[in-house]
Amino acid sequence: MDTGSVTTATPAAHALPASSSFVSPLQPILGMLAAIRQAQDAPLGVADGLIVPPAADGWLPGTAFADGTAIADLLAGPRHRWDALPHASATLAWKAYAYWLALPAVLGYTAVRRVPLLHAGNVVVRLSTGKPYVTIGIRRLALAVLPNDPAAGQPGVRVLPDEDALLDVFRETLVDQHLAPVLHQIRQQARVGKRPLWGSLASAVAQGVAKAADTLPVDAVATATQLLDTFGVSDLVDVERKREGGLAVQRRTCCLAFTVSCLKTCSTCCLPAGA
Repeated sequence: MDTGSVTTATPAAHALPASSSFVSPLQPILGMLAAIRQAQDAPLGVADGLIVPPAADGWLPGTAFADGTAIADLLAGPRHRWDALPHASATLAWKAYAYWLALPAVLGYTAVRRVPLLHAGNVVVRLSTGKPYVTIGIRRLALAVLPNDPAAGQPGVRVLPDEDALLDVFRETLVDQHLAPVLHQIRQQARVGKRPLWGSLASAVAQGVAKAADTLPVDAVATATQLLDTFGVSDLVDVERKREGGLAVQRRTCCLAFTVSCLKTCSTCCLPAGA
């Protein structure tokens, strides 16, 4: 269940190609995801191309998790795979869901200030018995950018006046209109506090920034802090730059992976190694 930082080759922040070279406004994000997949030599919990065709089988709407319809299926995964206790099943299922949902948008904002809009109505989810256990996709292109972005004016692209407005929409679509309702539904079915659940979002955001940290001309720690503050979870994770490069991420909450006999304490956990 560990999702430690990986150094990848990513585009420099704000270094966007000329509009004439665009294939898709999502291309910078897809390039980063492809580099991460190659570096870790394992499939990602993000759909190839991010957009899932309407006729694709096996996908559930994000609204089914936000309204509780599919929450039992989500929580059943860790219980069946690892015989996890109910509260651990909830934290582990949420950890995977929040991580893969946030990753494309965190990468997009960090590197090129492009934010896929991941509200529940635009997201589809596939649950699996094998890795990745949760895969996230979107129904249609919906992207928020700044006025100087070459993608401005393209279909499906929403132009916002400044970074404050971009961050507001990022929070509204990812957290207010998706993760917060999912968290509420999880807590209706499992006895688990809000703090460890939001701690996994904080970790997901910090680790997403960490994956691009070594290639950014901007301060990656400041960017991580900016996003954590925007989502209201900055007190749940510590982020600092390593001497040798990259970011060190340390959670202040636990996902409870250590309670499952076949799992181990994550490298970012607040518990001592080997606990």
